[in-house]
Amino acid sequence: MRRTLNARHDRFALTQPFRISRGVKTVADVVTVTIGEGDAVGRGEGVPYARYGESIDSALAQVEAARDLIERGGGRRELLAELPAGAARNAIDCALWDLEARRSGVSVAATIGAPEPARLASALTIVIDAPDAMARAAAAVARAPLLKVKVNADDPAAQIRAVRDAAPEAALIVDPNESWDQPLVEAMQPVLEAARVALLEQPIPADADDWLQGFEPVVPICADEAVHVAADLERVARRYQVVNVKLDKSGGLTAALELADAARAAALGLMTGCMVSSSLSIAPALHIARMSDFVDLDGPVWLKQDYPGGVRDEWGLLVPPEKGFWGTV
Repeated sequence: MRRTLNARHDRFALTQPFRISRGVKTVADVVTVTIGEGDAVGRGEGVPYARYGESIDSALAQVEAARDLIERGGGRRELLAELPAGAARNAIDCALWDLEARRSGVSVAATIGAPEPARLASALTIVIDAPDAMARAAAAVARAPLLKVKVNADDPAAQIRAVRDAAPEAALIVDPNESWDQPLVEAMQPVLEAARVALLEQPIPADADDWLQGFEPVVPICADEAVHVAADLERVARRYQVVNVKLDKSGGLTAALELADAARAAALGLMTGCMVSSSLSIAPALHIARMSDFVDLDGPVWLKQDYPGGVRDEWGLLVPPEKGFWGTV
């Protein structure tokens, strides 16, 4: 039975600006892929990211390049060879997983030999602002078990202290998004320790991290922009203690599972992250989150309108989508 592949650009307005060190976004632009076969339709979502040279147009072009393979019945393994890691491959790969579940009646969790997704702690993000504004934002969600603090190089110590004072019990992930340099990373170590920060995520540019080899941080350092697929681990494992697995970087759940398994085998900690996205991006990522030490899947929290039946946040506890939303029947 011949398949049909369709792709479109969807846009989700945000409830407020999402500000990090490299810019601000007020909408989430995504590529949505559907693959139909008979009465079954699988869905997937990818979020092109300019930091990785991606755009909506480039992602749609990559989806189109894979059309013949997919419509001829090509599978996830063939897709890995057809397209590079990134948002386009992620959208197609996740649509294939969903399609397989709907056609077979076997859930994605059962296929990979894992439990069905369950409620878990997921970070709520405090975006960059004046320290007093960040403190107010943190106070509003202080009961959440985990907060992610976006910072820049201007006055990160004040930003971190403001959040810690406002949310004294929450675990903190600090994320400079590559905006620090070596002297600042070194100077911030006492601040991170005093604020009881649990994780420092990608503080420096991914192409300037050689000096991390041999550096002994007071809190673990997580590779984000520095790691996309399992092949990156040989370099990353000598410089970082944790890796952030994002399906949009890895190019789908298939490659993300490979990265997560390889990271565990290398004795690295795991984090599951996401772009600002809908629940259609988050549902597949829950299959990585179940094995992760840190989870940051609050993308849909920022949307004015998410898909019905998607994930829900309950004060930093992420509730999985309703049955039948993605990867289940």
